Amino acid sequence: MNPTISFALLLTVLQVARGQKVTSLTACLVDQSLRLDCRHENSTTSPIQYEFSLTREKKKHVLYGTMGVPEHSYRSRTNFTSKYNIKVLYLSSFTTKDEGTYTCELRLSGQPPITSSKNVSVLRDKLVKCEGISLLAQNTSWLLLLLLSLPLLQAMDFISL
Repeated sequence: MNPTISFALLLTVLQVARGQKVTSLTACLVDQSLRLDCRHENSTTSPIQYEFSLTREKKKHVLYGTMGVPEHSYRSRTNFTSKYNIKVLYLSSFTTKDEGTYTCELRLSGQPPITSSKNVSVLRDKLVKCEGISLLAQNTSWLLLLLLSLPLLQAMDFISL
């Protein structure tokens, strides 16, 4: 095989493997809903396939995604949002019956053997509330804007420190 083609193929495989790596999976409680935040690298333009699942009593239950078929009992309870490098799943009416190991799995379209996943063990009485976490972790631009505008507000005598 031509060395140039081999090198190009190796770079493509490395980019594919790096382009969809799950960096973290966290769980928290919003009112009575479980929220799963699946953060991942996004250094590729290829579409990313994903799947959220729950393993309970050694049985895998697909909750939501593009790789597997979600179980009927979860379809009406899930809500999904996706941004550049985070996929968020909400599971409403979360109870102790929903406790178990949750998994976020990513795969690049057309590349079945290359997957990346993370697990998180979820117990209802051990979950933290999301409100304070999500505001600071998800969107810090308002905080930065406030800090940058303080000198201007102080100079215009709107506030005094």
